[in-house]
Order: sequence, then C-alpha cells, then structure tokens
Amino acid sequence: MERKDFIRKLAAGGSILLVSPALFNACSKGTDQIMNNTNNNNGNSSEIVVDLTSTSYSALSSVGGYAYKSNVIIIRTSDTQYVALSSVCTHQGCTVMYNASTNQLPCPCHGSLYSISGSVINGPAPKSLKKYNTKIDGNNLIIT
Repeated sequence: MERKDFIRKLAAGGSILLVSPALFNACSKGTDQIMNNTNNNNGNSSEIVVDLTSTSYSALSSVGGYAYKSNVIIIRTSDTQYVALSSVCTHQGCTVMYNASTNQLPCPCHGSLYSISGSVINGPAPKSLKKYNTKIDGNNLIIT
C-alpha cells in the first residue's frame, strides 16, 4: 500500500469514528430526563410553566389544540382540562404529534401510535409516553 492510499484510508476511518457517537446518540431512548433541565420563574426544575395568554401557546385556547414546550406536548382536552405527555417517542426518539380527530398521537418516523393517556396503541414503541400532572394557576398552566 502506498503512503498516499494509507493516509486517505486513515482519514476516512477517522471521520467515521468521529461521527459515529453522534449517530448512536441521535436515536437514544433517554426520555426520563425531560423535566430535569427545565426551569420556570421560581427556579423549580421539576415544573414547566406555560403562560396561556402568550401568543406562542394560542393553539391551547381551543379544545383540541396542542403545543410543545421543551420535550412535552400539551393538549387541551376540555374547557378546563389539559394533558401533558412526553413528546419523545419511546421507540427512537422522534417527536410525536396530535391528531384531534382521532384523539391519538402518531409518531411520524416509524408508525407508533399512542392514546391520549400516553399508552401504546400500535408499536414499534416499546412503552407508553410519560404523563405529567397539570394544574391551572391563573393564566398559567403548571406541569409537574
């Protein structure tokens, strides 16, 4: 093998080694840490506060509307009730959406389907989406 070929193959192999950790982490299933890095105005890292009067969350003003904050999908299910679930599919970490007409959360990547409670309806997702508690405090929705 000539020196030129050796250097070319070494560079190609090194590039693969540098990129491979990012590829493997892109499909990680670490959804249990979703709330730990989120802070609100009180500094409590186990809560997410959503200002329901903010234009960013205007979709939540009507029943069937949904919005995302951090890695949580928030769905308005009635005039006074909201559901908050992890938005990260338990199969390979894609972001789920909400279909108001079926009241289900499909994953666009591999066809997993979840109920409004977060339970798996169709795989390949291996487990349910994490469900969070919600409460309304004035104009804020508190998710814990």
